[in-house]
Amino acid sequence: VNQRSDANWQSCKSDSSGTSNSGESSKESSRCSTPVLDADRTDRLRDKMRRRIESGDRWFSLEFFPPRTTSGAVNLISRFDRMGSGGPLFIDVTWHPAGDPGSDKETSSMMIASTAVNYCGLESVLHLTCCNQTKDKITGHLNKAKRLGLKNIMALRGDPIGEDWVEEEGGFSYATDLVKHIRCEFDDYFDICIAGYPTGHPEAESYEVDLRHLKEKVDAGAHFIVTQLFFRAETFLKFVKDCRAIGITCPVLPGIFPIQGYHSLRQLVKLSKLEVPEEITQVIEPIKDNDAAIRSYGIHQAVEMCKILLSSGEVPGLHFYTLNREVATIEVLRLLGLWAEDPRRPLPWAISAHPKRKVEDVRPIFWASRPKSYIYRTQDWDDFPNGRWGNSASPAFGELTDYYLFYLKSKSPKEALLQMWGEELSSEESVYEVFTNYISGQANRSGHKVMCLPWNDDPLAPETNLLKDELEKVNHRGVLTINSQPNINGKASSDPIAGWGPAGGYVFQKAYLEFFTSSENVTALLQVLKKYEPRVNYHIVNVQGRNITNAPDMQPSAVTWGIFPGREIIQPTVVDPVSFMSWKDEAFALWIEQWAKLYEDESPSRMIIQYIHDNYFLVNLVDNDFPLDSCLWQVIEDMFQLLDAPPAPPDGPL
Repeated sequence: VNQRSDANWQSCKSDSSGTSNSGESSKESSRCSTPVLDADRTDRLRDKMRRRIESGDRWFSLEFFPPRTTSGAVNLISRFDRMGSGGPLFIDVTWHPAGDPGSDKETSSMMIASTAVNYCGLESVLHLTCCNQTKDKITGHLNKAKRLGLKNIMALRGDPIGEDWVEEEGGFSYATDLVKHIRCEFDDYFDICIAGYPTGHPEAESYEVDLRHLKEKVDAGAHFIVTQLFFRAETFLKFVKDCRAIGITCPVLPGIFPIQGYHSLRQLVKLSKLEVPEEITQVIEPIKDNDAAIRSYGIHQAVEMCKILLSSGEVPGLHFYTLNREVATIEVLRLLGLWAEDPRRPLPWAISAHPKRKVEDVRPIFWASRPKSYIYRTQDWDDFPNGRWGNSASPAFGELTDYYLFYLKSKSPKEALLQMWGEELSSEESVYEVFTNYISGQANRSGHKVMCLPWNDDPLAPETNLLKDELEKVNHRGVLTINSQPNINGKASSDPIAGWGPAGGYVFQKAYLEFFTSSENVTALLQVLKKYEPRVNYHIVNVQGRNITNAPDMQPSAVTWGIFPGREIIQPTVVDPVSFMSWKDEAFALWIEQWAKLYEDESPSRMIIQYIHDNYFLVNLVDNDFPLDSCLWQVIEDMFQLLDAPPAPPDGPL
């Protein structure tokens, strides 16, 4: 990575705005005792690149643009989750001056990039342009980006809003000046990416002059280069050779655009002022009205070009312009062998990429299916549990009232939710049926599969499938499960279903079951549980706060842990009675916020959901004897048997 620019900005440090190098809280967690499992969580992007280059491990990255609508933002975050599963080194989010990109709007560049980092766990690069911005405004955006956990900036001049570039008074007209400003004001906090043009910038005097400007940007403090798209591998390889010849030594990543449609190609070529080679034009002109044929050709053309690039020894990674689509890009990556179908999970839950959460490795199990909500409710914490949850008498979970936030609401529109959960409910049993269909994967009476519930916006996890038969039985009878895990006794950390953490380790779990059920069931359950103590810990609450538990002194209990070579025991998931009381407020509220509100006020369907909210209990059960088969199913069976037993005859004569 190029470090020759240090002298150019060293003198700025003394008059910088006082921002620190790290962006980390100075307050260290008193519970830090365990080394972080995955260096990629703590390293800067430039360090990740350096490690990949040194090891010869190729990577890919993905570019997205902010959508125009709230529903588009919801869909894009879902796409982040899906495409993030393939293992991109980073994503980047473009900056659109006309779309209020630095605002708090859910469609702004700033909020989309922040969501990718904080809620999707993706290393993210935020574009920032000079267009129509003063120096002070740019500094404000950078301060906000830092506060939101963004660590990487792509510094661009940007396209003019009109035909010609208009210099902003008190602003910048060149990306070089923007790079210098970032380094002077923020020292070395941000990793800086810049744009390169394999055929020269269309406004440059010449290709050679543009190369010299590129070197100026690198010398000003940029760490790596991503190029404009191109259509021939030799175009990029010549560009890299020319960069090296004038002393540019930082990584240069090729911008890859899989052709996906005739009109999108024409639009992109017009914006980038590029010419499409004749050999490509001759192929796509006759099929310009056949999108499937063009996409198929575009995948083939991108794969063949990328193979040449990767075999050249000059290309450590590929950067894809996705146009917010996924099919073509994923197919190209699969054909190149770069798409990681089943990447190893560093921890059992979805991590955040915010710098201040880099040591976090313990969470309560309750938010297992709602990690974005957990991150949102703990976003104001100064430090995060590391090594153990600790005896925190009152974890300060923020209130969750903003169920409408685009990264917290369901991915499914109202119409789809009604199809899955019922246009009309006739009884509590109708609700039982919804839960049962979600577990079984069978279509409901209207012919629609139930793909999500308010407490889990995704289909069943592979681990939950291990419990499918038992879960289906109990849900059918009114034990409405929202979270569960099987007992695991020393499975390899590489296990495709239960595994997590570094290679060569072993993972363990206690059986866990969490569900809503009626007060009648709870009365019987409490009688049954007496014979299972102390093997089973339980915690039972209702919406009014009635609280029944046998947790010793309200202490947390580890329910997932792992043992790895050369490390302390990691216990990333706990059942914490105090946190459960914060979770129960959210869990009960989801009945109303995401289900009852689908129906009209005072309608029978709404009243049924309201009744369950008001009268049912939320229960969690932990079987501490993890080496044995779980007893939790027998606990539930005993509860039903007690309920089904005929009443005892009265004593004495009638």
